[in-house]
Amino acid sequence: MPVIVQDFSTKQVLMMAWMNESAWQKTVSTREMWFWSRSRQELWHKGATSGHVQKVIRISVDCDSDVLLAEVDPAGGIACHTGAVSCFFTEVLNAGDRG
Repeated sequence: MPVIVQDFSTKQVLMMAWMNESAWQKTVSTREMWFWSRSRQELWHKGATSGHVQKVIRISVDCDSDVLLAEVDPAGGIACHTGAVSCFFTEVLNAGDRG
């Protein structure tokens, strides 16, 4: 299931990842974000190597029950593997763009 990760304090969208049942169970039991890496086919504990763990504040499901929204406290304020605060730093369209 896709999960959108948002900073609880700033409301900034940090990243999008995937979660399977095992990742969900680990997230619930540790109160830190765990994901399923579709490319590596393995569980992934966010921040395990970087130290930028994401402490869970709240998780909600959308109206169709097919997307999760995880509101987190991001340790170190970094979510992206590039070192950026958010994985969403490349703008492709904005209201000022008039074709």
